Amino acid sequence: MRRRKIDGCPIAGALQVIGDKWTMLVVRDLFAGPKRTTELLEDLHPISSRTLMARLREMEDDDLVLRNNYGGLPRRVEYELTERGRRLVPLLDTLMKVGQALECNDCQDRKDSAGYYCDFCPHRRTEVEYSSQPQAPELPEEPEPPPVSVPRRKDDSIVLL
Repeated sequence: MRRRKIDGCPIAGALQVIGDKWTMLVVRDLFAGPKRTTELLEDLHPISSRTLMARLREMEDDDLVLRNNYGGLPRRVEYELTERGRRLVPLLDTLMKVGQALECNDCQDRKDSAGYYCDFCPHRRTEVEYSSQPQAPELPEEPEPPPVSVPRRKDDSIVLL
């Protein structure tokens, strides 16, 4: 974890950790769980792969995300929020409320442009993970039916990172 050197104020330090708009959007997209680099690139369009990788490295240095390298060919890397990164989640909720109050955007705008709600959207969430409210006991899950085999089309696309 890096110490922030501006004027010693916690607000200034927090703003340096957040850095730019992409940091909070990465936190938003990792809120639901680990994601691969290509998934983040799709969800954060129009971010460039160079910018995303730079932000992820800085967030890793700040102990906000954990990089899991599973190896193999093609190389498989996933990113997930650390406990320290999850401390930014209440800020996301506040930013969403401020954005709605200022009438900047609406959740439906995201769905109309991207085709789906973000993982943090209240239309998509059923319960808030960082809530201090008591949670209902989990019910046993019913067994899932076996997956149906669907023929796959050959994907000739190339993703450059």
